[in-house]
This record gives sequence, C-alpha cells and structure tokens, in this order.
Amino acid sequence: MTPAVSRRTAELGTENAFVVLAEVHALVRSGKDVISFCIGQPDFPTPANIQEAAIRAIREGRHGYTASAGIDELRRAAAAYLGRMRGFDIRPEDVVVAAGAKPFIAYTILSVTDAGAGDEVIYPNPGFPIYESQIAASGAVPVPLPLREARDFAFDPAELEARITPRTKLLILNSPQNPTGGILSRRVLEDIAGILRRHPKVWVYADEIYSRLVYEGEFQSIASLPEMYERTVVADGASKTWAMTGWRIGFAANSALAPHFVRWVTNTESCASHVSQWAALEAIQGPQDEAEAMRASFLRRRDLIVRLLNEIPGVTCGTPGGAFYAWPNVTEACRMIGAGDSEVFRKRLLAEAGVAVLADIHFGTRVPGEGQHIRFSYAAPEQSIEAGIGRMAEFIRKNTRRAA
Repeated sequence: MTPAVSRRTAELGTENAFVVLAEVHALVRSGKDVISFCIGQPDFPTPANIQEAAIRAIREGRHGYTASAGIDELRRAAAAYLGRMRGFDIRPEDVVVAAGAKPFIAYTILSVTDAGAGDEVIYPNPGFPIYESQIAASGAVPVPLPLREARDFAFDPAELEARITPRTKLLILNSPQNPTGGILSRRVLEDIAGILRRHPKVWVYADEIYSRLVYEGEFQSIASLPEMYERTVVADGASKTWAMTGWRIGFAANSALAPHFVRWVTNTESCASHVSQWAALEAIQGPQDEAEAMRASFLRRRDLIVRLLNEIPGVTCGTPGGAFYAWPNVTEACRMIGAGDSEVFRKRLLAEAGVAVLADIHFGTRVPGEGQHIRFSYAAPEQSIEAGIGRMAEFIRKNTRRAA
C-alpha cells in the first residue's frame, strides 16, 4: 500500500495549457494533423547574441552556484531596466533573480500571508491559473475579482473595493493580461491606487511579464504611482520579451520583501541558472532589434487573428491591448452547433477540426453573465493562424447545418 499524499498536494492546481498540450502531442503521435494555439510562448528562437553570451559563460567556467539573489551584474541591469520602463529609480539591492518569474507568485504569497489564518488574496478571474493554485496551496483564501468584457477585460474598481476586507493581505494585478490580452489603463490604475491608499495594509503583486508587448500607447505600472512602489512587488523577466521561456530567468523588485525573497530562493532553488543569468544580462544590455521585431510580428498576428475571428458567424473578438492572446466570445457559436459550453466546444474543435485552444474554465470559474470564451495564443506563424481559423470557421459552418 502506498502512503497517502498531503491534501495540499492532492488539491494542487495546474496550468492547463500543458495538460492540453499533452493531449495535442498524443493526437499528433497517433497521426492526427493538429494546429495548436494552446501554449503561451514566443515561437521565435532566442536571439543569437544571447545564445553567444551563454556559450561564453560556459567556456569561461561560470558553472557553479551564484548568490541566491543573483549575480550583481544582472541585478544592476535588471534594476535599471525595470526602473527605466516604469519611470522611477529601483536600487539593485531591491531586485532578486529567480528561475523564471513564476516562483515570485508563491514567494510573495508566502511572504505576506499565514497559512490557516484566513488571510485573503484577491486575484483576477479569468487569470493565470497559478495565482489561484498557489494561494490555496499556501493556506490563504482565494478571492476572485471578475474581469469584464465590456471593460476590455479590466475590472470594475468598485468590485475591487467591495472585496477588500480586514483579512485582505494581497492584491494580484496582471497587465498586459493572460488570458485576455487586456490592459489596465493609467486611469484604472489610478482608481486602484486610490482605493489601496484607503487600505494601507494590502500588498500588491504586479505581474508585468508582458510589459514589452503593449501595442497602443506606453506600458503603465501601478508601481509608478505615488506611494505604490513601497507596497508593490514588480515582477518581470526574460521569457516573453526575448523568447527565453526555457532559460528560466525572472526578476522581482521590492525593497521590503527582497531580503525575504532571497531566503525563499535559498530554501527552494538555491539560485537561478548561472549560465542563464549571463544570457539574461546580454538580453537586457544588448541590441533590442530582435525583441522589437518579435513585438512587431505579434502585432501583425494580433490584427490578423482578430479580423479572421470576427468574420466567423457566432464569434466576436475584441482587440487585445497586449501580450499574445485572443479571447473570443463563442457563446453564440456554442448555441449554433449545440455545444453545451466552451469546454465542449474546445474538445470538439480539437477532435473534429484538429485545432487546439484553451477554454475559459482553464483560467478560473466562469464569470456569471460573461458568456463563453476560448483562448488563442497567436504566438504562431501567420499561415498557421489563417489555416487554424479557417478550420474553425468550417467546423462551425458544418455543425450548424447539422444542428439545423
């Protein structure tokens, strides 16, 4: 008999993009032709200058542990980069490097809440599924904050204020947002900051990993507003901007929490990959031509996929302001083909048309009154976007005729 696992482990959530990707790989192995839009990572190679920096680091013997906070060179560069993007100075000692930005979600929750104390964490819904998973695993109470399609997938600040209680310890913000591509505008951020000033004991986790993928106007961070940086964890990283998802380098900044993050890193990963840190240093300090070219390509793809989706009967899709995700409303399409909800639609789209997407329920409990949605990652070649949306359109047309 195998001993039992903990309830925490048994109930731990996951990132469903990887679950669906496993389904896709199984179908491909069986011979099915599948066009996949389910994984959120750039489809470009890491720029050559960054690769060369890693090779130099290997040849120069940079193979051992680093300080848990990261190499000094990268902390200085990341501090300057984060500050420059947000319009204020960040000290190198406020910055901690980790194996991707994702660990800082857990490190922040663990640093500001106590397990079993009833501490609450407010997070966006729909949202990156690891938010809710890590809140629950850490022993805190998840409090979902609904995003509204009518607000371009921002939330109503009044709904935020209604959810803040004496037990609220942390608010998670994500802009540009996964899965909707929504943006928190300067005006919305100012409204949020005004609310938070009335609740000075609430921390903020600003997940800004898509900060370089904003398509209209400039990136805005709540940390740049008066009195906000002191209580805000600014989280960013190398994965999305420089196509470095597998290199696993993220960085976070906050003067009060940085020493605690260092101890969490020491207790978990010891340090981020030594070689990857030197590669990330080159990413920040080296030429930005390829990063800008990737952004320009994502913008073209965004415009293409939004146009094509809106040409399909039963589908409507707003224009996302950032990241590389489209979040079309398929409520009417579900009705037309007799699919009970977006998850049934997703499964049938994969099985019958060979198009892999994610459903809204993979990003949290469906928000009442907001309809049915699916997520496309348009980090895919334009020809794949055209072919995949074409298959989806034909899938809906064919099944509508059958339903009729």
